[in-house]
Amino acid sequence: MVAQKKSKSSKFLTVPTRPVPIDRDRSVAGLLEKMEGAGFGAKQLAEAHRIWLDMLDDNTTIFACGSGNLVPSGMRRLLAYVIKNRFVDVLVMSGTVLFHDIHETLGRNHYQAHPSMGDDELDAADVLRIGDTLANREEYQEADEWIGSVINQLETSRAYSVREFMHLTGRELAEIAHEDGILTAAFKARIPVYCPDILNSELAVGIARAKFDKKLHLTFDTTQDTLEMMQIAQKTRNSGIITLGSQTSQSMLNVNELASYITRSKPRGHKYAISITTDSVPLATRTPSFAGNHTEIFGKLLRGATTAFVPSDPSIALPMIITALSQTAAKFMKGRKRPNFAFAGKDMNIDVS
Repeated sequence: MVAQKKSKSSKFLTVPTRPVPIDRDRSVAGLLEKMEGAGFGAKQLAEAHRIWLDMLDDNTTIFACGSGNLVPSGMRRLLAYVIKNRFVDVLVMSGTVLFHDIHETLGRNHYQAHPSMGDDELDAADVLRIGDTLANREEYQEADEWIGSVINQLETSRAYSVREFMHLTGRELAEIAHEDGILTAAFKARIPVYCPDILNSELAVGIARAKFDKKLHLTFDTTQDTLEMMQIAQKTRNSGIITLGSQTSQSMLNVNELASYITRSKPRGHKYAISITTDSVPLATRTPSFAGNHTEIFGKLLRGATTAFVPSDPSIALPMIITALSQTAAKFMKGRKRPNFAFAGKDMNIDVS
């Protein structure tokens, strides 16, 4: 019998895609497992869940970067859940995300909008439109005033790092909150929160109001945040990054690569990376390849890094991934060696045992 000659393509065409079946397994984790055999966004979403588990199992320091309207879209409880359970270790959040978090943790709401609601009508009623959600303008201003009350308790004779300010804000919120949000969960879990665009966000309005109304002058030492981030990068064995929303939210981490020469260290890059975004990205970049420029999406990566690019609004992908983690992550958390942070005034220390 003549042996069948293998085609040139046979070494590549080895794993066929598997159509997602319909069965009685109603767990989200089970559905994602089936989706991993598919392609495009389905496969990437499933791989994002698997990579997150790999990060937990590999004693990885996990950075979560977020921007945009994560909180108005309903993601606050999910984010608080992963923080409280230490599925992430360091937060890099935009000022917009943190302001919305303060607003809701103070007991306020965001509301659903309808296309029939006209902007002129909303403006006349002091209602703000945020995409397809709404907010009460007066309640936002009350959040501005509350931020001023936090500043009123600070020693304005010295400068604060943004991380220290967000830590103290979380502490004050925790004393009055009926339900945890991002900042209160981070305060209780003792993980740092960085906000690289604080002066270009809604948070700056509350800070400016405190200066205008009460003559409270708050000064930020942003270089301290950069030094702390460098310290975390140096002491970390492995790192992973989860980007939610625009890729600009991870820019603070990317600065570590540029600043590494200060300490004469060589940045290792992330071993794992997940990006969940609606940003338009060329297929050659988001698909693992030697030619693809992954730095545009994930920042500096370790050679052989495992990545998932999920072309999705985070409000669609996060509920599925985090619900699946609630079903699958427990066994990976038992032996996890996570970084421990100690905060004492303006100083922060990290211990990676």
